[in-house]
Amino acid sequence: MLQLTDAFARKFYYLRLSITDVCNFRCTYCLPDGYKPQGHSNKSFLSLDEIRRVSRAFAHLGTEKVRLTGGEPSLRRDFCDIIAAVRENPTIKTLAVTTNGYRMARDVAKWRDAGLTAINVSVDSLDARQFHAITGQDKFHDVMNGIDAAFAAGFRKVKVNAVLMRDVNHASLNTFLAWIKNRPIQLRFIELMETGDGSDLFRKHHVSGEVLRQQLVLQGWQLQVRARSDGPAQVFSHPDYVGEIGLIMPYEKDFCASCNRLRVSAIGNLHLCLFGEEGIPLRDLLADDIQQDALMDRIQGGLGRKKQTHFLHEGNTGLTQNLSFIGG
Repeated sequence: MLQLTDAFARKFYYLRLSITDVCNFRCTYCLPDGYKPQGHSNKSFLSLDEIRRVSRAFAHLGTEKVRLTGGEPSLRRDFCDIIAAVRENPTIKTLAVTTNGYRMARDVAKWRDAGLTAINVSVDSLDARQFHAITGQDKFHDVMNGIDAAFAAGFRKVKVNAVLMRDVNHASLNTFLAWIKNRPIQLRFIELMETGDGSDLFRKHHVSGEVLRQQLVLQGWQLQVRARSDGPAQVFSHPDYVGEIGLIMPYEKDFCASCNRLRVSAIGNLHLCLFGEEGIPLRDLLADDIQQDALMDRIQGGLGRKKQTHFLHEGNTGLTQNLSFIGG
């Protein structure tokens, strides 16, 4: 099998595939003013057949893990069909989704039946009022019920994402730890990242994950070995806890050295970095199965343009205005 490799000998096993940039939440760090179309209509998002073709091409190029992202992926009416289409590829061992969780209680069993193997849910606060203030939606209890429904449907672990923000949740570690003590939840704190629309918020609320890492180590948490198709989290476990803690720290030195993931946007552009430029168009090669070899060649060839690192430390966010556009 072919293997996607860049000029810095990094191998890419993980595809983050956005299927919509529409979201019904208004999170302060992503879409504080709500969803606004980015110059294209819903009809221009990748079709089911296009998703089938792009996932097949990546599978042939060594991809082992696909994460469906958005926006909110479950807003697609054909979401279960999309899951099934990606799962047609036997070499893709993990098919995950990142969701705001508002439809999980109703639909998560259907997602699992369609072939979904892993779930990430965004929960930035365990206080219902603060959750409402962050997301613009009074859905905290619905999301909690959705997590319970995921376990009931047979998911053995649920990953929960919390964007780490000063004076919002950075002092809530012990509350989160109590929540996961007896639950198989991997709670992942993600450093707030600067985007084109979010510079003021970043300056006000950014705090390094190192603050939490020091607390975890002092409390006896131990860093786990990272598998080759895992995401960028540093995962910690503790013998007294069923759950785990993950830290995603994009501002840490050498964060990009272990990069193993690529992104395709909801309109069919290959993005080599979350904070890269406009992307490499793939859509003209997604119209017919006979274009697969050309599609694979363009993906592999595009990797020659991948830079060694992002430039977040320099305040350069590329063209990423907000995190909904290419799936965070």
